[in-house]
Amino acid sequence: MIKARMVRDAMARQRPPGAASGAQVLPGQDEISPVPIAAGSQPPVDPEVRARQAILHGPVLATMLGLAGPTILVLVAQVAVGVAETFYVSYLGTAALAGVALVFPILMLMTMMSNGGVGGGVASAVARAIGAGHNDDADALVTHALVVAVVFGLLFTAVALLLGPAIYRGLGGTGPVLDAALTYSGFVFAGAVPSWIVSLLAAALRGAGNVKFPAIVTLTSAAVLVLLSPALIFGIGPIPRLGIAGAGIAVTSFNVVAAVVLLRYLGSGRAVPALRRTRLEARLFRSILGVGLLSALGTVQFNLTVLLVTGAVGLFGTDALAGYGIASRLDYLLIPLLFGLGTAAVTMVGTNIGAGAAARARQIAWTGALVAAAVAEAIGVFVAIFPTAWLGLFSSDPNVLATGARYLRIVGPFYGAMGVGMLLYFASQGAGRVLWPVLAGTARLVIAALFGWLAVAWLGFAEPALFALVAAAAAAFGAINAASMLLGAWDRGPK
Repeated sequence: MIKARMVRDAMARQRPPGAASGAQVLPGQDEISPVPIAAGSQPPVDPEVRARQAILHGPVLATMLGLAGPTILVLVAQVAVGVAETFYVSYLGTAALAGVALVFPILMLMTMMSNGGVGGGVASAVARAIGAGHNDDADALVTHALVVAVVFGLLFTAVALLLGPAIYRGLGGTGPVLDAALTYSGFVFAGAVPSWIVSLLAAALRGAGNVKFPAIVTLTSAAVLVLLSPALIFGIGPIPRLGIAGAGIAVTSFNVVAAVVLLRYLGSGRAVPALRRTRLEARLFRSILGVGLLSALGTVQFNLTVLLVTGAVGLFGTDALAGYGIASRLDYLLIPLLFGLGTAAVTMVGTNIGAGAAARARQIAWTGALVAAAVAEAIGVFVAIFPTAWLGLFSSDPNVLATGARYLRIVGPFYGAMGVGMLLYFASQGAGRVLWPVLAGTARLVIAALFGWLAVAWLGFAEPALFALVAAAAAAFGAINAASMLLGAWDRGPK
């Protein structure tokens, strides 16, 4: 613990050059007076100090990729686990596959809210505290994040148990499809609390620039999950065949183990920030939730969009629902890439905003947005041209493949716009300015979900019209986020 505090004190004494020369400070931020460093003094050699100095002074793209790399690797592994699980479940039949597709939007709502929504609030709060030299606050924020994790985890468990049947019926689930959805949902959301703990504690570490330890924990757990999931689904040796329940139990087991490891690490005194006993303060909850709740609303909008579009597709039948479920999973395949770059942007933007270097923070935001657009667009164009390269992994049913291919050919070319919008959303989290990203999410929800539902349910349009509205919603989301940045959304107006 003493070493960790010495490292952070050394980091707190370092300030970006812009701060010393009257760097622009966003409204609501305090100007930070740097402590001069004696001429000829050597920079600290501790890796954590070097990482902090890279965030404040280093090449933007190289530093961002260095921070994003481990997180992207972890999330790619998690997506691979999800793909493997879908592959395993497909052997249980179309009803099981469609049942998981009904639960998937709710599960992703929790995952994105805990990682990119409230988790973004935690990472932003920790980054800004460390950037401003408020190291005790950074430690205290870990305890506050743990409290928030327990509250939100219990809330998701209660919603899944009490409202799950009504939600899945509303999405078109009946008979065996509904039974599969309820079974899978019950076991997955029984582990909502440890899932939230993992997400928010990992976010606290990422906010401090520590991306390696959460990566190690998640990669190890994911490797175990790949082996555990088929064992529980199909039964191996003394393990009975649990079917769809086995898939849910495997996910919950993964989260429990990862939560225990992170709690022990943050409480050991080796971590920055550290988990320690502290008095709960309203101002620290506000620091997390002031950004986190509005960001969580953005994730609710994103997943509500998917949920309502799923319901609209369900009107075309079970095969269409399965095809859309498979195709739209590729949308979530973008999440590891965008989330990895985005969380790096949160850390870098938040630290520089805390240190008073607003111009560098903007440079970071635009760099991340351009990289995200290029990568996402390349993926979208590829699957639009070769849709069966993805869809063929999960199904050979021609009706299922037809709907999936139709979706990818129409929506795939607009993945680049989604990349721009998502990265600027994350960067705005770091700056504590998320109003315009949430408004952009509102526009996406109205265009894709509301107009899409009306087009199918009331006007009788076919699948291509629905998917065209989804594509238009992605374009609007990216355009509004980019325009708000160009017009100075970080400089004025509400957060």
